[in-house]
Amino acid sequence: MCGIVGAVADRDISDILIEGLKRLEYRGYDSAGVALIDQGKLNIRKEVGKVAALEKVLSAEHAGHTGIAHTRWATHGKPTEANAHPHFSGDKLAVVHNGIIENHESLREELSSKGYVFASETDTETIAHLIHLLMEEGKSLLEAVKAAIPRLEGAYGLAVVHADDPERIVCARSGSPLVLGLGFGENFLASDQLALRQVTDRFVYLDEGDIAEITRTSHTIWNVDGQQVERPVERIQGKADSADKGGYRHFMLKEIFEQPAVVKNTLQGRLGSDHILEQSFGNGASDILDKVQSVQIVACGTSYHAGMVAKYWIEGIAGIPCRVEVASEFRYRKFVVSPGTLLVTISQSGETADTLAALRLAKELDYCATLTVCNVAQSSLVRESDLALMTEAGPEIGVASTKAFTTQLTALLILTVALGRRYAIDKVKEAAIVSALHSLPGTLATALELDDEICGIAETFADKHHALFLGRGIQWPIAMEGALKLKEISYIHAESYPAGELKHGPLALVDDDMPVVAVAPNDELLEKLKSNLEEVQARGGQLYVFADKQAGFKNESGLTVIPVPHSEEIVAPILYTLPLQLLSYHVAVFKGTDVDQPRNLAKSVTVE
Repeated sequence: MCGIVGAVADRDISDILIEGLKRLEYRGYDSAGVALIDQGKLNIRKEVGKVAALEKVLSAEHAGHTGIAHTRWATHGKPTEANAHPHFSGDKLAVVHNGIIENHESLREELSSKGYVFASETDTETIAHLIHLLMEEGKSLLEAVKAAIPRLEGAYGLAVVHADDPERIVCARSGSPLVLGLGFGENFLASDQLALRQVTDRFVYLDEGDIAEITRTSHTIWNVDGQQVERPVERIQGKADSADKGGYRHFMLKEIFEQPAVVKNTLQGRLGSDHILEQSFGNGASDILDKVQSVQIVACGTSYHAGMVAKYWIEGIAGIPCRVEVASEFRYRKFVVSPGTLLVTISQSGETADTLAALRLAKELDYCATLTVCNVAQSSLVRESDLALMTEAGPEIGVASTKAFTTQLTALLILTVALGRRYAIDKVKEAAIVSALHSLPGTLATALELDDEICGIAETFADKHHALFLGRGIQWPIAMEGALKLKEISYIHAESYPAGELKHGPLALVDDDMPVVAVAPNDELLEKLKSNLEEVQARGGQLYVFADKQAGFKNESGLTVIPVPHSEEIVAPILYTLPLQLLSYHVAVFKGTDVDQPRNLAKSVTVE
């Protein structure tokens, strides 16, 4: 989950590295550091806190034509200067690392016995000392990295420099992404192409197990078998300004308001006037979908909530079985694969460690095929799945996911139709769903007009310590996502329950000091939901109900109604997500928390 940037150039690269780190702060931001080679000397500077703290202390002495930089999300050891990257061995070798080295303790014991002294609590420092030891035995930097890699167990994206080889960076990836950026007389590397968009639009994505070296004028790659290989150069079109807030106070608010546009982008090329365009799923998709008899969804966090919504759609509309499981649990338990099961992975980044491991596990089992719903076209999940349904959300900088979630839901509804037309969805029903999808971007834009009204009620949450979110049926996962957003960015403890479960325990928590938030579309469960909410009112609870304008709710003592535009029932889960996002955002602003970079979290979870 840490961010890595590296560069080899004719010019001073310190500003390039700092800008790259700023663009990678979504991956971690508890400390940052740079290592620059200048006139045969290795200069390292590290600071606790965000990249801005590092930028403030850099001076003219921190310059160089070759260097690596890192922004950290702590796994081993607290955020301290000693634990910050780069880590070094001697006064000439430095390493930055994203991932976890699982056998670091045995390596630490071995290296300590050979006289190496450890200055940090991290697993990464063992990599630096191991490479240094191998170079002391006479190996070059590249040879030492190649020899060290088989000794490392776990996940890593790493980059290494040495002052005696000042125009070269060696890097490797296994379980953590790395991309090379190609320039003219200069080359770069990073854990995400977003970090390099200000200097190049040409990228080479390393495959699992690749080792590479870059110089000013070349890049060379060796695969997991040690063979020199060529990887395709991909040109990234479009603007490189995704890291700009565009006049919004926070990235999260910008990304909330981008949702009508990105949902429209996700629909483009996939809908006809009254049917979905199945060929947009990719070559051979129809043959694969013909074989599907059931679906297994695997995901984490917000993406897991998207999978839970999809379960209601796939079973209730498409008419085939669907299971949903958290990836970190799925990969470590024994389970039975039913014949004709499609494995669906969901991830914004396409590099989520547990989800990627689940996909690789599926390759060894009897799944009929694999499909990923993902936002990054060059990611590992996309490259390793049989089919990919891209979400077209664009880069999402805010750590708390917003537009990635709604585009995931949009893509999953399209998948539901593609599967269901083979079972329970006829042309009339398909046309109705497609019509609802065509109108969805406009409905989302109308929902965003609630921003001022939601801001007005958010202040009442600012001094609260707990909140309860309720939903029924397919809206329960939406309530779960609303609770997750509130806890992520405001640090208010929030939980979600199916509204019918209130009387089985959670009702004991209800009092006039705990707000209860409910989502209430005008569906077949509305009357049952109203009965559940009356249980809250009877016990003095303070209700905030996001309700369809046609649902019949009215403001009264203890009940605040936020009227949501009417929508077709099939797309209501997507619609009701937006007001809950706005609520969480404004509560966090009132509390003064760091909205875009909440404590202890990171955007792309590439470690277990």
